[in-house]
Amino acid sequence: MKKVLIANRGEIAIRILRACKLLGLGTVAVFSDADRHALHVRWADEAYHLGPSMATQSYLNMHRIIAVAQKSGVDAIHPGYGFLSENARFARAVHDAGMIFIGPSPESIELMGNKSHARQFVSHLDIPTISGSSGVVNSSDEALAVAQKVGFPLLIKASAGGGGRGLRIVHTVDDLARQFTAAQREAHGVFGDASVYLEKFLDRPRHVEVQILGDGKGAARALGERECSLQRRHQKLVEEAPCTALDDRQRARLWDSAVRIGSSVNYQGLGTVEFLVKGRDYFFVEMNTRIQVEHPVTEWVTGLDLVKEQLLIAAEWQCLSDIDWSIRGHAIECRINAENPDKDFMPSPGTVQNLTLPGGPGIRIDSALHEGSLIPPYYDSLIAKISSWGNTRHEALQRMSIALEEFLCQGVKTTAPYLRELLRRQDVKDGTVDTQMLTRLNEERRVNESRIL
Repeated sequence: MKKVLIANRGEIAIRILRACKLLGLGTVAVFSDADRHALHVRWADEAYHLGPSMATQSYLNMHRIIAVAQKSGVDAIHPGYGFLSENARFARAVHDAGMIFIGPSPESIELMGNKSHARQFVSHLDIPTISGSSGVVNSSDEALAVAQKVGFPLLIKASAGGGGRGLRIVHTVDDLARQFTAAQREAHGVFGDASVYLEKFLDRPRHVEVQILGDGKGAARALGERECSLQRRHQKLVEEAPCTALDDRQRARLWDSAVRIGSSVNYQGLGTVEFLVKGRDYFFVEMNTRIQVEHPVTEWVTGLDLVKEQLLIAAEWQCLSDIDWSIRGHAIECRINAENPDKDFMPSPGTVQNLTLPGGPGIRIDSALHEGSLIPPYYDSLIAKISSWGNTRHEALQRMSIALEEFLCQGVKTTAPYLRELLRRQDVKDGTVDTQMLTRLNEERRVNESRIL
């Protein structure tokens, strides 16, 4: 492997470029009309235009990406996260074109990328899953039968979904048919697959995920876990490593379950196995067959360069047994989105002005921002990730709070002020969080604002 095409944009494209350069690999960037002057285009050895700004005509155009890869003579394609990263057809097309797909096999993506299939597969490994449908539910009548069995509230979830898309919470029979249709419609629009399944809705669990690395030959290792309970509309805003709510026995059980899943599907590269934790119990939720947005917190506490490890495994330049690591300290990541918290987090595209990025000991910035950056309306609103490290969780929180105070990005609205307020809360400082906490806080905020008006 000598040359890699990065089939992505923004901060993850920059992150992959840096890892490739560290290993002496040539780099090829791709870009849409909106990203013609983006940082990843300027930093790569070569850059090629994909098409118009809409993702469907550029970053999701797998045939165009394969053509560029062949034209530029690359040996491998790294998909990053989002876009085509969990598309088995794309992974197969890369292999068929004689190149390395830096990620798992198409078969692993097909099995674990479909949430309902993954649930069925994992249940056969005697790993706990949340009660729900045995597979895809095709009609509201079938949904009603499942609801009568497992009870309300329940979740309708897109089989091909992720990031909270194609997901609905249903509290009553009267609301079931409408929400079922809405979930199918959104799933088809976002993923091109309208299939959904049902799960029992858990009240106030924690979201804990385990990072694994597999060699594609049946061996896998756990590289720690992350606490990801602070979510808004099922999208993570703050992530930590390690999870302070787990004791050694719980941690060992989660790690073992994640490794068994990875080994059972001959998983290759980085993957994340997600669980919901309620008291002493835990339940498999899904597996993300790609690198995660929140990988920096795992890198902080393990000392590993996960993208480098991903490249080394893909090129077969390293064995899993060669990787040496241990948990040290605590790390926190905050996602900065170009959104307006005062207008229900509406996207805030525009041109970046007066940019000041924080720094200092224990602070890391993952971003493609610079003054004059265009934040287009066509893609995910994530514009920067701030991560902090400390010997203790308290120190990591303090460093993060200072970094959020230093962060300045004018020209667009961002979630930084919202995150600053959030980290000041005593329950967040104490770590007593759950997946529904921000929903409750935002509802209280709306009620209070309506009273003032």
